[in-house]
Amino acid sequence: MSFEEEKKILTDYIQRNNLKISGQKLKILDSFLSSKKHITAEELYGIIKKKHKSIGIATVYRTLKLLCDSGICRILKLDDGVTRYEALYGHEHHDHLICANCGKVVEVYDKKIEELQLKIAKKHHFILKNHRLDMYGICSECKKKRIS
Repeated sequence: MSFEEEKKILTDYIQRNNLKISGQKLKILDSFLSSKKHITAEELYGIIKKKHKSIGIATVYRTLKLLCDSGICRILKLDDGVTRYEALYGHEHHDHLICANCGKVVEVYDKKIEELQLKIAKKHHFILKNHRLDMYGICSECKKKRIS
């Protein structure tokens, strides 16, 4: 997925909903996509304000909502209660490994896990529409720090 494809998705969504496209929204989209991580609005704002001092935190929040509404990203809330945003459009489904110590998030895809989830749903006569698997533990960096 290229920036141009996601830019078109956003602009099409904005036009369909009679909203206003702005250069600020596109700069926020570009910064969000360039971050390539599960990012908070505050972290994204920190990145943006270095290059674009005229963009405020409220604009970042509003644009992230537009990105979610258009299907480009989604909100990811983990046990720490922090709201993060995760690129969604053009990414295959994945699950998460989360470090309970430092909060590091690793995306994982495992065909066997996906198959097992479908098997469990079928066993219980469930039609699986969506799912999310978050696995908590200690990452290798934190494990090393505890041993040292």
